[in-house]
Amino acid sequence: MKRRILMITPYLPCRSQSGGQTRSFFQIKHLSLQNEITLICFTRDQKGLEELKQYCSKVIIIKRGKTWDLKKILLTGFSTYPFLVTNYLSDELQSKIREELSQTHYDLIHTECFYLMPNIPQTDIPIMLVDQTIEFAVYQHYVETIHGFKKLFSFLLWFDVFKIKYWESYYWKKTDYIAAVSEEDRLIMSQLSSRKDIQIVPNGVDDQYFQPKTKVKKTVYPSILFGISNMKWMQNSEGANLLLRDIWPSIKAKIPTARLFIIGRFAPATFDHVQDPNVIIKEAANDGLPNDPRSYYQKSWILLAPIKSGGGSRTKFFEAMACKLPVLTTKQGMEGINIQNDHDAIVCDYNELTQNAVKLLTDSQLRETIGTNAQLLVKEFYSWAKSANTLNNIYENITQ
Repeated sequence: MKRRILMITPYLPCRSQSGGQTRSFFQIKHLSLQNEITLICFTRDQKGLEELKQYCSKVIIIKRGKTWDLKKILLTGFSTYPFLVTNYLSDELQSKIREELSQTHYDLIHTECFYLMPNIPQTDIPIMLVDQTIEFAVYQHYVETIHGFKKLFSFLLWFDVFKIKYWESYYWKKTDYIAAVSEEDRLIMSQLSSRKDIQIVPNGVDDQYFQPKTKVKKTVYPSILFGISNMKWMQNSEGANLLLRDIWPSIKAKIPTARLFIIGRFAPATFDHVQDPNVIIKEAANDGLPNDPRSYYQKSWILLAPIKSGGGSRTKFFEAMACKLPVLTTKQGMEGINIQNDHDAIVCDYNELTQNAVKLLTDSQLRETIGTNAQLLVKEFYSWAKSANTLNNIYENITQ
C-alpha cells in the first residue's frame, strides 16, 4: 500500500528554468511510483498542470495574489514576520490544508521552503521541511551589495533579513524532519538549529532529457552561456550583471569574435538596457524548438556563471553538464555539486574567471575533456531518480 503524502509548494512544479519548480516536478514524478501524493500549490501559474496531474492523485491550486500588496506591507511592518513570510500567508491556503487533513488520512506532510510553514495547523502528522536554499543568506548578500538610492532604505532591509533569519532557524529547530540540498547548507542549518539529524536530498538532472536524439551543432564562433535561469531570482540577475560588467568586456577584448548568450525567463525584460550586438538575450521555453534550453546548452562552448553568494545548488549546472557543456564558476556557485576541480568543471576565484574563460574558449581539447567528465559525473551521481530515491528512503524511515 502506498504512503499518502500531502506536499505543499510555493509554485506549480513543472519543467522550468526555475530550479525549485524543476526539482519538485521530477521528484514528484519519481516518488509517485511508491507514494500517493496530494499536492497543494500556492501559485499564480498553471503552466505544466496537465503533465503534473499524471503523477499526483490530486492537485489543488490556491491562487497567490500580488507580491506588493498594502496589506502584506503593513503586516510586515507591524508583525514579527518578514515580507518573505507575509507574502505567502493565506487564509485560503490555511483553510484548504486543514480541510485536507480533516478529510484524508496522511502519513506525512512535506513542505518545500520554510516560508510556507505558518500556514500549516497544529497536527500529529509528521512534517518534513525541505529548504532549497538558505533564504536569509541570499537576502543578506543582496542588502550588503545594494548601492545608490536604495542604500537609504538599507536599515529597513537589514531588519527584514534579521526576521527572515529568526523564522528560518525557528522552523529548522521546531519542524519534525529537515532536509537540505547541499552539505554547505546543512552545516549552516545545523549550526543555527543545533540539530544533528538534518538530511541531504541533492538536486539532479533528467540526463535522458538533456541528451536528445536530435543534436545541435556548436556555434562557429566562440560562445558563452549564462543560464538557463529565471532572471527574477536575485542570484541569477546579479551573476549576469557581474558577467556583463566585469568579465565580458575583457573576454571580448581578447577574443573579438566571441558572443554571449543570456537566456532564460524574464531575460529580455531584465536586460533590456544592454545594447551590445554580440550579447544575445532571449527567453527560452521547454518546447523542443530552437529556443529550447537544450539547444543553447548544446551549441554553446562554455557556461560561465559569476556567482558571489552561496545557498542551494544550481540546476542549470547539472543540465549543462548533462549536455557535455564545460562549467566555469566560483566556489559559491559550485556548492552542492561534488566535483574534482579542473576535471569535471573549473572552479576559481572571481578575479580568475576571465583568464579561465579565455583558456577554455581557446582550448578545444580541454573543453571536450571537461565536458565528457562532467556528463559522466552527473549520470552516475546526480540523476533526479537517485535524488527522489534518497527522499523516498527518508519517507520510509519516518513512516515505518
